[in-house]
Amino acid sequence: MPHAQFDPAARQALAVAAVDAKTRKDLTWQQLADSTGLSVAFVTAALLGQHPLPEAAARSVCELLGLDEDAVLLLQTIPTRGSLPGTVPTDPTVYRFHEMLQVYGTTLKALVHEQFGDGIISAINFRLDVRKVADPEGGERAVITLDGKYLPTKPF
Repeated sequence: MPHAQFDPAARQALAVAAVDAKTRKDLTWQQLADSTGLSVAFVTAALLGQHPLPEAAARSVCELLGLDEDAVLLLQTIPTRGSLPGTVPTDPTVYRFHEMLQVYGTTLKALVHEQFGDGIISAINFRLDVRKVADPEGGERAVITLDGKYLPTKPF
């Protein structure tokens, strides 16, 4: 039976423990995800407190991380989502995403509505991918794909 977690502190503490164990064991997010059969983005988000994991996936990552049965159970609970406080993020990487939405948010909205009509892009029926590619001008580029189902507004 699904259970909801209403106090984000428990999942935040588990996230700290998971990242500490990942670091001590020198594991990658991809290695943890590979043990579950789920995507690296979903497993990473779950371990950082943003998604519940199915029981088998929770057991698998907890075994790799050396976390106890309480962690297995907690990873299966539906969390209170939202990992950022209401202020502007200070971490440079997270801030750049905030900045991208500040600069391109209204553009994205206008293009989505022009192509799809009134509605939203789901963050529930959603896939995320991050890839590193060579930049033809030298260095590397990040290709970030946000793939969400379009849900039209329905008059009632």
